Amino acid sequence: MTHRGYQLVSFENVLGRSLQGLQQPVPPSGVEVRLSDDRAAWLEIVVEGFAHPDIEGVPSHEDFPREVVEQAGATPYLALRGGVVAGGASMRISEGVAQLTGAATAPAHRRHGVQTALLSARLADAVRAGCEIAVVTTQPGSKSQQNVQRRGFHLLYTRAVLVKSRSVPLVP
Repeated sequence: MTHRGYQLVSFENVLGRSLQGLQQPVPPSGVEVRLSDDRAAWLEIVVEGFAHPDIEGVPSHEDFPREVVEQAGATPYLALRGGVVAGGASMRISEGVAQLTGAATAPAHRRHGVQTALLSARLADAVRAGCEIAVVTTQPGSKSQQNVQRRGFHLLYTRAVLVKSRSVPLVP
């Protein structure tokens, strides 16, 4: 692939779990999650969270510009902590599969159960929608991976992330 101008930039883990018999934990105290009817507030918190990557775990190679997040097309969720917007996430549902996407927490609200609450709410909604499984993509060794594994997700596979370099000429 390098001869064709691609460069390995990182790896991603894809994790999944069955939703059959899902037990819902007690949500963290002081964190409320709801479907977002305020797309602008959801966009602001997700962009802010992605703009300030978590310093624990493996650093992310990804960049999520506002335009990319706006085009996501998934159902948005907001988490409020103490009445303040603290995090956001989204979910897509297709053919009995819930894809958990776009979770981010504002730096000031990290380590307070915001992602746990967002994860629990989306899994509960996936069960209500009749989904059989849920999947999520994380950076290997990240806090996100630890969070979803605590909720019963298991590693399905790891994939390489290759990016086509503009500076390398194509080799025939």
